[in-house]
Amino acid sequence: MCISANYVIGTKTVMTNPFQFIQQVRAEVSKVVWPTRRETLLTTVMVFIMAALTATFFSLIDLIIRFCLSLIIGA
Repeated sequence: MCISANYVIGTKTVMTNPFQFIQQVRAEVSKVVWPTRRETLLTTVMVFIMAALTATFFSLIDLIIRFCLSLIIGA
């Protein structure tokens, strides 16, 4: 099994050997900045709050539209 990366430069494909590919992957992974536990917790809480607010907003809009349509249709 051969692991290598293909780079397309213009119309030419450049191959790198597996050792270079692994070095490049390690270099890129070392650049990743992982969020702290606190940042992860805060963003998770914010997602739940925004989801609850969105659900509440659309529920209210649905009730208003339903009420207006029932007045128009008379059902």
